[in-house]
Amino acid sequence: MAKKITDKVTWVGKIDWELKHFHGDELSTGKGSSYNSYLIRDKKTALIDTVWGPYDEEFVTHLCEEIDLHDINYIIMNHNESDHSGALPALMREIPDTPIYCTAKGEKILRGLYHQNWNYVNVKTGDALNIGDNTLTFIEAPMCHWPDTMVTYASNEQILFSNDVFGQHFATESLYDDTVSKSDLFYETEKYYANILNLYNPMVQKKIKEIVAMNLPLRMICPSHGIIWTNHIKDVIDCYLSWSNNYQENQITIIYDTMWQSTRRMAEAIADGIRQQDPTIKVKLMNAVKDDKNDIIVEVFRSRGILIGSPTVNMGITFAIAGIIEMIHGMKFKNKTFGAFGSSGWGGGAEKRIADRMTEAGWKQATEPFKLLWAPDRDGEKACREYGKLFAQKC
Repeated sequence: MAKKITDKVTWVGKIDWELKHFHGDELSTGKGSSYNSYLIRDKKTALIDTVWGPYDEEFVTHLCEEIDLHDINYIIMNHNESDHSGALPALMREIPDTPIYCTAKGEKILRGLYHQNWNYVNVKTGDALNIGDNTLTFIEAPMCHWPDTMVTYASNEQILFSNDVFGQHFATESLYDDTVSKSDLFYETEKYYANILNLYNPMVQKKIKEIVAMNLPLRMICPSHGIIWTNHIKDVIDCYLSWSNNYQENQITIIYDTMWQSTRRMAEAIADGIRQQDPTIKVKLMNAVKDDKNDIIVEVFRSRGILIGSPTVNMGITFAIAGIIEMIHGMKFKNKTFGAFGSSGWGGGAEKRIADRMTEAGWKQATEPFKLLWAPDRDGEKACREYGKLFAQKC
């Protein structure tokens, strides 16, 4: 059902309460999500973004209930990943000649996904489209997720249509930031940033500063996932400026997997040693199998140092630890240190494999890899605590 958000702007998207994983199985979305599309009816009418492909027919059907499709003069595609452009083929079958405004790279993506020779109009930063009382100004934001990304500012409405920037996977029928739990909202926003945008920190930092310097009056920020920002606009902009500046807190996160509880006991003793060395450090322990992988990435994002532990399995590391390290590797976290530990029965080697992969990821190694044979006894637990103290000193 369409929802009016100003006299001229109507939300015409899709709330997806069932969504639990996104980007295949790469991103957990336990609170669901939304695919936000917006209709601006001025002297001319513009549609900003569409929805994901599985909901294309219902999107077009509901849009027809809101407006005669032939009254749509322009389609603005801020970003063309499938979750935003998926309904375009169904929509363009109805209004095939309608111009699609996107970046040049956006056109390449649309052609690559749908193989259609639609009426593309390429735009770049500073280009504008007057639709009546509102002028739509386009601002390219490459790699603020994908290379084709841009944001669109509607002058009279004072709305920034930001696509993935400032978004989060968070389903709510009430739409606005002041109608949901602030702590839940900002956690999901941080989770989205840590798992998707951290890789592109320099580009995000530059673009947010550029937008702030434009001194745009902002009544709303309308992303393409999650809530509409009204009351917490400054808060989320400040978060983005902080998060994109190689963010970290006074936190150490210990990530481990365990077969017969030996590595778990090592992790807990190491955590105890860290707390003994410096009680001001926040210590988080996370089991790579039992804890959500994307929540683990949030804690890595927050931490100045992480410790990764695995038992040795077939002269290597466990499946879960390998997966987490690969995710960390891909996000290119900066200015963080690591340590590696593990338990084994005879050969060992997991701790060295961890250290090698983390060094490849560009992390500074604070301490030499630490290992124990078999289950830790009283002396072993003491050695773990001493290792934790050393890591806290070096981290």
